[in-house]
Amino acid sequence: MRLLRSALLLTAACFLVAAAAQTAPGQAPRQIGVKPIAYTQRTLPNGLRVYAIRDTGTPNVSVQVWYDVGSKDDPKGKSGFAHMFEHLMFKSTRNLVSEQMDRLTEDVGGYNNASTNDDYTNYYEVIPANHLQRLLFAEADRMASLVVEPKSFGSERDVVKEELRQSTLSRPYGKLFSLYYPALAYTAHPYARGTIGSIENLEAAGIDDVRAFHATYYRPDNAILVVSGNFDPAQLNGWVDQYFAGIKQPSVAIPRVTVAEPARTKAVTRTVYEPNTPLPAVLVSYHVPADRDADIAALTVLKAVLATGESSRLYESVVYRDQLAQSAEAFLDTKQATGNLVVYAILAGGKTAEAGEAALKREIARFRDAPVTAAELAEAKNEILTQSIESRETAEGKASTLAAAVLIDGDPQAADKQLAAIAQVSAADIQRVARKYLGDDQSATIRYLPVGDKPSGAVADTIAVAPTVRVADLTAPANVAIVTPAPDGQRVQPLPLAHPYRRRSRSPSRSVSPTACGWSRWSGTTCRSSPPIW
Repeated sequence: MRLLRSALLLTAACFLVAAAAQTAPGQAPRQIGVKPIAYTQRTLPNGLRVYAIRDTGTPNVSVQVWYDVGSKDDPKGKSGFAHMFEHLMFKSTRNLVSEQMDRLTEDVGGYNNASTNDDYTNYYEVIPANHLQRLLFAEADRMASLVVEPKSFGSERDVVKEELRQSTLSRPYGKLFSLYYPALAYTAHPYARGTIGSIENLEAAGIDDVRAFHATYYRPDNAILVVSGNFDPAQLNGWVDQYFAGIKQPSVAIPRVTVAEPARTKAVTRTVYEPNTPLPAVLVSYHVPADRDADIAALTVLKAVLATGESSRLYESVVYRDQLAQSAEAFLDTKQATGNLVVYAILAGGKTAEAGEAALKREIARFRDAPVTAAELAEAKNEILTQSIESRETAEGKASTLAAAVLIDGDPQAADKQLAAIAQVSAADIQRVARKYLGDDQSATIRYLPVGDKPSGAVADTIAVAPTVRVADLTAPANVAIVTPAPDGQRVQPLPLAHPYRRRSRSPSRSVSPTACGWSRWSGTTCRSSPPIW
């Protein structure tokens, strides 16, 4: 659909969900609403899509640039490429010195960060509103003229390799979520590869590959710019035109992943034994459709009934009543293409993986066998609604919600539409999607056990990216420009402030997660690779 510049004057509208609070007989349920995100949008001649969310009630502004490239786009034999490139974007540009983005944000009381997801890579800052022009200049400069040279490339590749060792290979359950879960979940789609990559693939990357990757994907027609907070609209438009409009749009097409993951019709189970595993764990995943699919609303409510809070089914049965696990959780990992509903448990001492697996699958079967109760349905909807309200309280939260809707669903109003759809979900809808997607024969199960529990002579299963996973080579564009830093006398510097900002206490330093934390429109940040289990 062609994106037209428009203002969505929807402030009088809201999506209503019945509150879970008790009401007197005959009294209408109390209603809670979420105001849709009001924004304007336009597209520059070079293809950059610009979204503006104005809020004069905050002294801050959030600047976010999201690129439609993620770990699924990593070239063949070079998994981890998109994540490594995320690190390189904080190095020098033609006009900015290395790590100057930190100085432009942290030194004035703001902060910046970035993350790599299967489907996108995003960069975002929150700063006092009078610093907006400086951050627009900086984001445009690293889009147009990033310096990729051997020293910074080598150092950041080493940083990413060390992150892989510490946060995935050495961390308890690190392999389970970062590597084994996606590898077993997919047999064709490149989602099978872990976002963090592998030591071998990272070492195989060369500097020419990195330059070709930047030229292929880091371009204005493959990005969206979202500005949210306190700004003057005319001034914002002028600055966006000044800094971004001159960035050239390449003439070659952007490569896209078009692989379709086949439906799973036979259950698969793997058992592995790993060091540094305090307690046995079990993870079960089920394919779900793309995030834009109409069934995602019902699956979202199902997940809330299953695993949100201490009144959830998993906690009440597996943790509290039966005391099989020290934690039992679930997450809905939706994507541009086939995603997963994942349920997992870290078992209690002395409990077996077989008992944990049976308990998890028994809870899934309850959704297929009988409708959820009216109380469960109301509570789940209100939990989702509350999380959504909280995520929209800040300029950063509103920007991230809208940006994710654009890149994951192709529709800036997708988050609002999904909330409206969730309000209409019935108990019958939940039972229907459970029967459609969560059958026993549609499951992929991993038993993740301490190496000390391995029986003598037993042979562990191997979990690796299947040879049937289809990944494309990266074809370098012709005449990739090699950018070098401008001489000192020729550097263009961010403009000084007309009204200097008095520095406040400094925010924590930027911490780029190696586990592909991405934005969730329901609950802030979420990690496919390392859910909060310890």
